[in-house]
Amino acid sequence: MATVEDHDGVTAIGERLTAWVRDRSPSAIGFPRRALGLVVPGLLVVGWHLLVTQGVFQPHQLPAPTTVLSTFAAMGASGELWGHLSVTIQRVAFGVLFGVTAGILFGTITGLFGLANDLLDPLLQSMKNIPSLAWVPLFLLWFGIGESAKVTLIALGAFFPVYLNLSTGIQGIDEDLLEVVEVYDVGRLETLRRVVFPAALPNLLVGIRGGVGLAWMFVVAAELIAASQGLGFLLSDGRVLARPDIIVGSILLFASLGNLSDIGVKALQRRLVYWSA
Repeated sequence: MATVEDHDGVTAIGERLTAWVRDRSPSAIGFPRRALGLVVPGLLVVGWHLLVTQGVFQPHQLPAPTTVLSTFAAMGASGELWGHLSVTIQRVAFGVLFGVTAGILFGTITGLFGLANDLLDPLLQSMKNIPSLAWVPLFLLWFGIGESAKVTLIALGAFFPVYLNLSTGIQGIDEDLLEVVEVYDVGRLETLRRVVFPAALPNLLVGIRGGVGLAWMFVVAAELIAASQGLGFLLSDGRVLARPDIIVGSILLFASLGNLSDIGVKALQRRLVYWSA
């Protein structure tokens, strides 16, 4: 049977282990905490290089990191890469703008009004489950092969996380808080500005973060719509030309751009909802 002394001994050991881990944490030894996110990708690149150089993967299956780097360095020097990047970033930016705006509008309406939620939410939840590629032939019929179809598809991807999170956030506002507002006879618009939107802001920013991430996923499908420029086109072109270096490099660029945009949204989130940090 365990005694009090045994329990105290275990507690003391636990405290010493905690202190040991704390003293050796990255911040304690001067290692920037944000740089920790580079450790695992760096190890993966090293492992990737070793797998290729040791013959586990053939170059036509998985090119070496140096091959991918040299290919895209040459494309950057010629200016071809920057054209593809600028077109894709522009499409994603417009898609996110329109998708987030629509998500805020519908999220607010369904969050505030139960009837609107009962009417619209089942339809929107069903549409949310449709794969991005399934929209492509329909959008081709509706919008043709121009930029409208591509931007609309990206906007659709950005819309759903924003709508869902904002609607949920508004519906989850504490009833006691709303009752206090009614006591002070605050107007409807003032209630939205001072109470509803600030209370739902953390949910909204989580939705925007998810929407931006989905926009980068939907842009690949969007750039299959008769595109002649963009990273999605470059990815598809690499497949047609049997160029694994272009395929892998395009995937890595998508990952990097998506991560950079996510970092930007997280920075905005910390700035706007500092009280919950």
